[in-house]
Amino acid sequence: SFPWQWTEWNGKYRDAVRRFWRNDPGVTGEFASRIAGSSDLYELSGRKPAASINFVTAHDGFSLEDLVSYEQKNNWDNLEENRDGHEPNYSQNFGEEGPTKNRRIIARREAVKRSLLATLFVSQGVPMLFGGDELSGTKGGNSNSYCQDNEINWYHWDLDEREQQFLDFVKQLITFRKKHPSFRRRKFLTGIPDESGAKDIMWWHPEGREMEEEDWLDQDLNAFGMLLRGDKILDVDSHGRMVRDETFLILFNSESHTVDFALPKDYAGFPSVWTVIKGARKSVSKNSYGPSDKVALKSHLMTILTSVPGK
Repeated sequence: SFPWQWTEWNGKYRDAVRRFWRNDPGVTGEFASRIAGSSDLYELSGRKPAASINFVTAHDGFSLEDLVSYEQKNNWDNLEENRDGHEPNYSQNFGEEGPTKNRRIIARREAVKRSLLATLFVSQGVPMLFGGDELSGTKGGNSNSYCQDNEINWYHWDLDEREQQFLDFVKQLITFRKKHPSFRRRKFLTGIPDESGAKDIMWWHPEGREMEEEDWLDQDLNAFGMLLRGDKILDVDSHGRMVRDETFLILFNSESHTVDFALPKDYAGFPSVWTVIKGARKSVSKNSYGPSDKVALKSHLMTILTSVPGK
């Protein structure tokens, strides 16, 4: 680890996020720790959430497009007999290795790409986006392309419809994060209730209750929620005013089937109506939900609901 005031690539974040969206068993607790800022890695040394440079892909390893397209590295062009490159990559091809014309596989790959990057932009810490991932760039499965000054590493700007839609999605993610201080907290989340019982963060079970210790030990649980209270940021802006934001409920489902989530109720200050943010509406069937509704979240997707505390 680096000393106080240093920031660093969080490799544990990369691996946990990749493994969760690959639906690996027993990784949900690790995933939750990483998206909440990795306090277990940085707090003891006096550092803050900004110490964690969160990333899903980098120049070492697969690009985002290749992460959902290849399960085996393809480094033969590096002339090292495919022995080079970081492993394991925790990748998945969803049925075919490399490029495909299968619409079902393409749709699943696009869904997971969106989930991987949406996770990155709602995580506490500093997000790092690998240049070219927003363009759905591929290196043909090369996971160690440092020596390739050619088409393998070059950006391609002539985007087809699928690639343009993904670029638009990434732009929405960046705008969303910049707008909401809930995802840019300068102090670690605690989960400690105040005098009214409200917490800055709650972990949500699909059954409609807080996660308990035994839930985190459930090897088969790969769907859960994270609730961030926008009135519990406990920070001030440049004018000395308390920072406020909306409350967000972020639901994750890396299962291979749709999962029904019961919404929070009977908790102090909880909103009665939740609205799905514009860029996350394809993952669910409705745009708004009441306290007795259930959110049917499709497989390999996440969604973000928002409301104002007390309303």
